Formats: sequence, structure tokens, C-alpha cells
Amino acid sequence: MAVDLLGKVLVRRSPEGVTSGMIVEAEAYIGEDDPACHAAPGPTTRNAPLYGPPGRAYVYLNYGIHRLVNAVTEAKGSPAAVLIRALEPLDGVALMKSRRGRPTGPASDLCRGPGNLTRALGISLSDNGLDLVTSALTIQDWGLTIEDVSRGPRIGIRVGTDRMWRFWATGHPAVSGSRQVLR
Repeated sequence: MAVDLLGKVLVRRSPEGVTSGMIVEAEAYIGEDDPACHAAPGPTTRNAPLYGPPGRAYVYLNYGIHRLVNAVTEAKGSPAAVLIRALEPLDGVALMKSRRGRPTGPASDLCRGPGNLTRALGISLSDNGLDLVTSALTIQDWGLTIEDVSRGPRIGIRVGTDRMWRFWATGHPAVSGSRQVLR
């Protein structure tokens, strides 16, 4: 579930260096009955990772501009994933600033929003399908915790906005979009 990823650390190892950030915002997309889930039309070449085993990356191009990274969460054949929306930068902040073209400003701005975080970490379409435990792109438990979690509707979509499947660290400066809480 999306809330379970809050406080976990997304780590990207690349020839340029290691970058990482604590997940502070995530939202779920679950099954063919979810109109906002890429599985809604059924299996396709693009959404194949959603139907694969859990613990894999689902990376895709959104609006032809931004790469977005998701963690596949359900058993093989049951399409579902969690979109990682924002991170609190931990390692490789200078490299993130370079990749984002933002040499100044607060680190919390670097990974605010799903397209910004993939750019900052150097996540590409070639990372699609990677094992999030053993590859160069991993989700790790560093024992970090988020004490206060908010829940609200998913954002950046036009359908399925009634689903309360977006979770974030309450008051965290890296959280993207609306911080309106609807419990």
C-alpha cells in the first residue's frame, strides 16, 4: 500500500554517483477497475510491468515529457502500483542539483513532484522493470519514520479522483501539489 512506502528510501546508483531520498509522498493505482490506473484498458506492452511480479519498477513517460517511477505492489497478474510523488533528498544532493539545473535553493525543491524526482535521481525508461531490491534502483528501509501522515485524493489525473489513495508526510516541504486533507 502507498502509505507503507512513506519513510522508505529510494536509492539510485549510477556511474555519476549515488542519489537517494526518503519517500514523503506516494499514491496508489489499483487494478483494471481503477479508471486512472494504466491497467484499466487491460494488458498492453506499455503496462506489462504492472502485471508482473511485485517489487519491480514501472517507469513510463508521462505526457511525452516526464518519466515517472512506480513500485509494482501486487502478485503477478494483479496489476497495481504506487507512484512515488516526492522525496526528501538524502545522498547526492550536489548531483541532484546538477541534473535539475538548480545550483541554489532548498534541497526540498529538488524532488518535489514525480517528474522532478526522476530527473534528480537520473531515473530513465531503461529502468522500467528493474528489481527494486537487487538492481541499481532500489527501495530500502533505513529505519526512518514519518510520524504524521495525511491522506487525500490523488492529483494530476482527470478520472478516479474520488479515490483517497494519496498519502504524504504532513507539513513536509517536499510534498507536491495540494496538501488538502480529506479523511
